[in-house]
Amino acid sequence: MPAGEKLGQGAGMQRFMITDASDVVRKVGKRILSELDFLVSEASNVSEALSRCGTEMPDYLIVDSGMEGALDLISTIRTMEGGKEVKIYYCVVEADLKKLMMGKRAGATDFLLKPFDRKILTAVFGNRAIAA
Repeated sequence: MPAGEKLGQGAGMQRFMITDASDVVRKVGKRILSELDFLVSEASNVSEALSRCGTEMPDYLIVDSGMEGALDLISTIRTMEGGKEVKIYYCVVEADLKKLMMGKRAGATDFLLKPFDRKILTAVFGNRAIAA
């Protein structure tokens, strides 16, 4: 096997996509999740996220609830090929029950509170990066 083949799109690495309008949130999330051994991609809006999912469905997806079309994005991904298996985290600024219920109805697997940091992301995803 050529030297560089094991890294990058390596076997067993879980794919993660962060969909958030904020460059800072995406960059911070990507840095932390990459250190946890995820293959991380970013999308700054719903159409970018959908086109990336159409090419390569991630294993995990963070969707910012403040983004226009966030709920539509979740429900659309659930109808796509492989979309039912994706673990979708609906990212909210506060634990607002109405928002959480809307996220759940759209098909979110779970929720993340914003702003997230290394401690939160490591606690939630730290042991999931390498597929068993």
